[in-house]
Amino acid sequence: MRVLLISPNTLTEPYPVYPLGLDYVAGALAPDHLVRIADINAVGDWDSLSEIIRVFSPEVIGMSLRNIDNTDTTNPKVFVEEYREAARIIRRNSNALLVCGGSGFTIFAEQIFDTVEADYGIIGEGERFALLLDAITNQKDTTSIPGVITRHSRNGIPDPWNKELVRAFNKDYSHVRFYVENGGMLNLQTKRGCNLKCIYCSYPYIEGRNLRFISPKEVAETALELQEVGAKYFYVTDSIFNSDYPHSIAVARAFRKAGVTLPWGAFFAPTRPPDDYFRIMADAGLTHVEFGTESLSGTMLASYRKPFLLDHVFNAHEAALDAGLHVGHYFLLGGPGETSDTLNETFSTAVELQKAVLFFFCGIRIYPHTELYDIAIEEGKISRYWDLLEPVFYRPDSIDIDEIVRRVQSQARDRPNWVIGSGGEQTARVLSRMYERGHSGPLWEHLIR
Repeated sequence: MRVLLISPNTLTEPYPVYPLGLDYVAGALAPDHLVRIADINAVGDWDSLSEIIRVFSPEVIGMSLRNIDNTDTTNPKVFVEEYREAARIIRRNSNALLVCGGSGFTIFAEQIFDTVEADYGIIGEGERFALLLDAITNQKDTTSIPGVITRHSRNGIPDPWNKELVRAFNKDYSHVRFYVENGGMLNLQTKRGCNLKCIYCSYPYIEGRNLRFISPKEVAETALELQEVGAKYFYVTDSIFNSDYPHSIAVARAFRKAGVTLPWGAFFAPTRPPDDYFRIMADAGLTHVEFGTESLSGTMLASYRKPFLLDHVFNAHEAALDAGLHVGHYFLLGGPGETSDTLNETFSTAVELQKAVLFFFCGIRIYPHTELYDIAIEEGKISRYWDLLEPVFYRPDSIDIDEIVRRVQSQARDRPNWVIGSGGEQTARVLSRMYERGHSGPLWEHLIR
């Protein structure tokens, strides 16, 4: 079959993100099908996408929906209408079967399926697309495939994909050049799944709670491919890179052995690291450490079910600085139990995080299939009958979200390293200009004072 995989994601704040998931879907399909990827960021506009659809004339079109919104109360953006428009364009230019998938789709599968009037949907990991195409080709029952939904059957979340994870990265894909030339950032994955229990996070629902590792040698070989195609930086997309310290160390050593020289970054939990952990990472090219710290109040860390304490945060912070790394901390303010006092704890302690950039997100987006969703229902803040496609943020009892925003804005004044959200459109414009001048990477290290 001719299969066109479309990424309609237009979110480029703070920087454009390579559609990694479609490489893995292509890897599952490529042996038996002719696959092409169309990324709207690289294609440029909907008219160009229309032309690609007409010329390629696919029999099946897969549309990957990565983001539902930008989860930002201070600069909210919702992308569902863009997905509707993409579906309308597909229908106007093709009679192909439309299959939806992706992380955003998985969270709101039934709502989006009906909204874009898809023929099939894939909940969870997209590799099941291969099983769906096999069933369609051989006229088998598609309703029995785990995670596949149709207009007449709605299956629940399947078990995680337990077969080999194959990425079909191709240097000749047209969209690869776009990312190389716009910031030079590509990405890779070293494992799937998340074994943490944070109350707000949808990763365990999407990828499962058990960690499934990609061999360090294979990860390093992929990193070399990114390097050879002209990437200037890569980002590891694991939910938490250091959720398994031995595996992350093995990956770092594989980078060195393979001759990977690109700088890279990843998202870390500020748990207590093994001795010399960040020095090992730095020796392997790590330059940017992004900690999911979320709060500096012990009360709130317990509320969020974080696997670390304040002492761990500072231990990890100092270890990363000692290794010569750029350090950023991400905060989620306004969860269950947040008060003026817990907010003061976070602010007063945050000033002790020297030589770092602090990103403050005010309000926590409520996603189905999370503990926060159940908490909000139990507290009467939402109803099970709400579809939540339009962003709904948790509202703590003791402090208003608007007050939290005002407090953060006041604290961030005259502190350029305190950033509200992702920095908004102004930050995106600045980054775009810096990329045009040849800079690469996330660039938030320039805010460190």
